[in-house]
Amino acid sequence: MTSKNNKIFIFESIGILFLLLLFSGCKIYSFKDAVIPQEVKTVKIGFIENRARYVNPQLSPKLTDKVQTKIISQTKLTRTNNDDAHYVINGTITNYDPSQTVGVSAQQATTNRLTVTIHIVLKKTLENKEEEFDVSRSFDYSANLTLQQAEGQLLDEVVRSLADEIFNRIFSNW
Repeated sequence: MTSKNNKIFIFESIGILFLLLLFSGCKIYSFKDAVIPQEVKTVKIGFIENRARYVNPQLSPKLTDKVQTKIISQTKLTRTNNDDAHYVINGTITNYDPSQTVGVSAQQATTNRLTVTIHIVLKKTLENKEEEFDVSRSFDYSANLTLQQAEGQLLDEVVRSLADEIFNRIFSNW
């Protein structure tokens, strides 16, 4: 090995070692899907109601289904309809705002933005504790599309992104 190659190898090795130490010592990131106390066994997932000013009729049922599927498939929790479940999760769509223009070219809108906000209430019955938080995401789309066309293109991404964020906030301490 030449001296130059040797130095590159050393710098790469130091960089990889630094990243490994960073990820192993930092409690924010985990390579596991979920962090759930051992005593938590059951979950009740309520329907995510749409109380936004503008209502996309497909969003509530699709988002509710995606959140339920994600929690059941990526945790060992058993789903129940009992109000005394160890975790009770309820949500409300509080904002669905398609009116923001974010890109302009030659004095014409080129990009619009859809912003969706979900309010989540997590009741931890074993701890007799309730947590509330908002999850908000923005999705850009071409200003040449009508809202209905954009919704058709964006719905799957909106549902996936918001379900991932809700899951991460509940189970990964993000």
